[in-house]
Amino acid sequence: MKHETAPPPAPREPVQIRWERRTQRPLLALAVAFAVAYAVPIVRPGASATTTGACTAVEWFVWGAFAVDYGVRLALAEHRGPFVRTHWLDLCAVVLPMIQPLRLLRLVSTLLLVGRRARMASQIKLTTYVVGAVVGLLMFGSLAVLSVERESPDGNIRTLGDAVWWSFTTMTTVGYGDHAPTTGLGRILAVGLMLSGIALLGVVTANIAAWFIARFEKDDAEERRQTAAIEALTAEVVALRAQVDTLSGALAAAPAPRRAKAAEGDRPGGEPPVSAPRV
Repeated sequence: MKHETAPPPAPREPVQIRWERRTQRPLLALAVAFAVAYAVPIVRPGASATTTGACTAVEWFVWGAFAVDYGVRLALAEHRGPFVRTHWLDLCAVVLPMIQPLRLLRLVSTLLLVGRRARMASQIKLTTYVVGAVVGLLMFGSLAVLSVERESPDGNIRTLGDAVWWSFTTMTTVGYGDHAPTTGLGRILAVGLMLSGIALLGVVTANIAAWFIARFEKDDAEERRQTAAIEALTAEVVALRAQVDTLSGALAAAPAPRRAKAAEGDRPGGEPPVSAPRV
């Protein structure tokens, strides 16, 4: 009795990849909580000390979760040196608030980590990521510049509406000039938004161009496939025609009795032809 061999087991997924897949959604939820905690004290400057302290605690808790996530991924990595070199953005985002614990730096670091984790998800398309980055930069840029410029004596960005309008015109590099930052940190934010807007616009343009190119290449490949199939079919027809011509020539060159015998053999059962009855 012949025994069938069992198929080899599928390769096991690395522990690091499983960790990243399982922690992706919880970390994104924590990032949303971070955004809310960051926005509340800015939108409501007269909030109580308890509310402000709770928001600050949430910010540091979320940031600690991202730091722990980086540490776990580093510990689970098979080769830690290449992991640190290829994930240098994550490392900078983790170390940055420890060097200068400012709320703005924690905000930038969280945005970097959220973007990094979003790019790791294969099911998230590039267009979705770009849209999310635009919305995130627009919202956080507005909140950050409002928190910096609202207390400035010469500032003209006093409300959330002014901040959103300024962020939108800055990201699109329009720059009407009706609202502009007057502090050094506000101008640094403006430069960051300008560069981010240009980069995102380039990504969108490149994505659209790549889509058209891929579409044209797909159509060309389908056309080449059909052309090759037609050429192969034509070659087969020509070969069959040549064989038929060869057989016809050989049959015409054969003697008459052989031709009659061949014609007789073509009938079913090899029976001789039935002659017509005489009248």
